[in-house]
Amino acid sequence: MAVWALGINHTTAPLDLRGRFAFALDQIGPTLHGLRAALSGPEAAIISTCNRTEIYCAGNQQALEHTVDWLAHSGGVSPALLRSHSYTLQDGPVARHAFRVASGLDSMVLGEPQILGQMKDAIRVAEQAGALGSTLNQLFQRSFAVAKEVRTSTEIGAHSISMAAAAVRLAGQLFEDLGQVRVLFVGAGEMIELAATHFAAKNPKSIAIANRTLERGEKLATRFGGEVMRLADLPSRLHEFDAVVSCTASTLPIIGLGAVERALKARKHRPMFMVDLAVPRDIEPEVKALEDVYLYTVDDLAHVVQSGQANRQAAVAQAEVIIDAGVQSFLHWMDQRDPVHGVVPLIQQLNAQADEWRGIELARARRLLAKGDDIEAVLDMLSKGLTQKMLHGAMAELRAGDADTREHTVQAIHKLFLRKER
Repeated sequence: MAVWALGINHTTAPLDLRGRFAFALDQIGPTLHGLRAALSGPEAAIISTCNRTEIYCAGNQQALEHTVDWLAHSGGVSPALLRSHSYTLQDGPVARHAFRVASGLDSMVLGEPQILGQMKDAIRVAEQAGALGSTLNQLFQRSFAVAKEVRTSTEIGAHSISMAAAAVRLAGQLFEDLGQVRVLFVGAGEMIELAATHFAAKNPKSIAIANRTLERGEKLATRFGGEVMRLADLPSRLHEFDAVVSCTASTLPIIGLGAVERALKARKHRPMFMVDLAVPRDIEPEVKALEDVYLYTVDDLAHVVQSGQANRQAAVAQAEVIIDAGVQSFLHWMDQRDPVHGVVPLIQQLNAQADEWRGIELARARRLLAKGDDIEAVLDMLSKGLTQKMLHGAMAELRAGDADTREHTVQAIHKLFLRKER
């Protein structure tokens, strides 16, 4: 079984290119069906977050180049461009990478916990889509177990600065008193909930939630004592807010340059703080050039979250030791299932052969019983027939071959049939 992976992340690809390959959770199932059809049905899983999109596959034949071509086509770019901004992995390195991602070692924020939940969601969707087999299921279940051990055994997550906390820190640098700031959150997902939690701790003047569906927005607004508004009302009310944090699953920007220009005019050019946590972008990139707007993307926040990471490098070393052990365990599991040299296929063949012998002897015994033969005699014949079949190979080997071959056979027979302990 071959295992391979293809990915782009915050270290290899710019934000706009990552946006071309971002898949919302509800898109992953249909996308997996298309991927597997194009690659002739391997096991497959897709992990897509604001920082990465990764495809993991397992199959009888490795199809890494076809995977690159498929992903490039889905994002509307050339395979050459994708290769220049992506990474490809095979076999052991795939496991190491998955374990590091799950443990937060490959994240923009070292040790951040959100990625583990995002991976679990993605694997659940892949399982529901029928795209997982035993190999990828083992890979990811082991990655979750390794991540749990890393988090409980090391200080990898201590003092980490999340994207949401970084946004509050930057807002605090722009506004003297966050208690006088009106904050608008666009979206109602996990990242917005996290950002709202951090901002609410600073007691801003007001909080509003703009969301496509009011029900989800109302739930979040109630939690933080804010108001809810329709996404359609956003352009006409944008000028009311000093800070805007957006993270939706929209495939196109929902806050355009014109809307922000009109908002600034209505605000008499009082500054606006804007954070775009979405991939693809929620806010048109041209907004960043406006004089009175301070716009930050997920990549901009990376520089903020890097601070304070030096004191966690010792924890990283500890985590890598745990990951090494996990990789070796997974590779051992893979080796056991190798169709040529693996133990598991041999065990399966041995069980199948034993079942065949048992079936033959049972069928013969039933025929004799149906004829009225004595039960004790039939049972005796059944046991002798099974014994002869099981010992036939060993007896034949003892009678054949040269002295050295016989000596190896003798040792094997002692180990297999004549061991005193059971």
